[in-house]
Amino acid sequence: MFATRSLSLLCRRARVSSWRNTSQRAEKRLDISGIYPPIATPFTPSEDVDYQRLDDNIQKYSSLPFRGLVVQGSNGEYPYLTVEERVEVVERVRRALPKDKLIMAGSGCESTRATVLMSQKMAEAGADCLLVVTPCFYRGRMDSRALVNHYTKVADCSPVPLVLYSVPANTALDLPVDAVLQLSHHPNIIGLKDSGGDISRIALMVQKTRAQGFQVLAGSAGFLMAAYAVGAVGGVCALANVLGQQVCDLAQLCVSGRWDKARELQYRLIEPNAAVTRQYGVPALKQAMEWFGYHGGVSRSPLQPLSPADSARLRENFSSNGWL
Repeated sequence: MFATRSLSLLCRRARVSSWRNTSQRAEKRLDISGIYPPIATPFTPSEDVDYQRLDDNIQKYSSLPFRGLVVQGSNGEYPYLTVEERVEVVERVRRALPKDKLIMAGSGCESTRATVLMSQKMAEAGADCLLVVTPCFYRGRMDSRALVNHYTKVADCSPVPLVLYSVPANTALDLPVDAVLQLSHHPNIIGLKDSGGDISRIALMVQKTRAQGFQVLAGSAGFLMAAYAVGAVGGVCALANVLGQQVCDLAQLCVSGRWDKARELQYRLIEPNAAVTRQYGVPALKQAMEWFGYHGGVSRSPLQPLSPADSARLRENFSSNGWL
């Protein structure tokens, strides 16, 4: 009973403070265009969150031309953190990050109720907007009706804007296009991070939602140029954790229409990007971070470090493209 009343009160307060003029808010949607690294969470050898090393990484990222940081996304190992750890990481990043850089905080949980409560906590911790992954445990029932209902309730209750997050490699669930089109009309849902890599799908969503000012972000550096070419406004790119300036350079080449130079740079990013995403995942990203002067460290169990053979192949993916 108490939890139900608390959640209801939470949503009422959010509506009163944030929705007094929904048409005005829709016209002034937060601009999320640009490049974001989905930052890793450093751990000590005993797998505690290493906040000092996190602060060190943030200081280095602050000097790069990122629009902001994604905190507690997939590369932050958020499923392995407690609620308290997830919130504290966002609080620490907000304190360390310059105020002109956005924090897009992952607040997705499996239930709508838990996502509403986590979204409120992330907003209080300093998030400018929220990245909300598709709930997927009961993926067979996560059709458009269920997902539209989920995201609408979360957006109605959130004091800060939402960015939808479709990452089928992790969830085995693509956020349906028709659901995205419906949700793009909600004044508190401002965009989508699409990690699937289907450029025709991204193009269709851009075409169908641009009248609402809806913003699409590429979910990987591997197809960043192609996404820009069809109207995406930026990217959330794991590779930006290690090659941040280069990913920002690629974005700027696309925005300025210098497609020949953009293509050459894109070619050199494809193999290392694939290695730290779908091929070897977070442990590879953390290994590469160490090579480029950042703190990656261990991953939290059950993720395991790379084998010596995989580490050698990872290094080859970077060195053969001129990055090491």
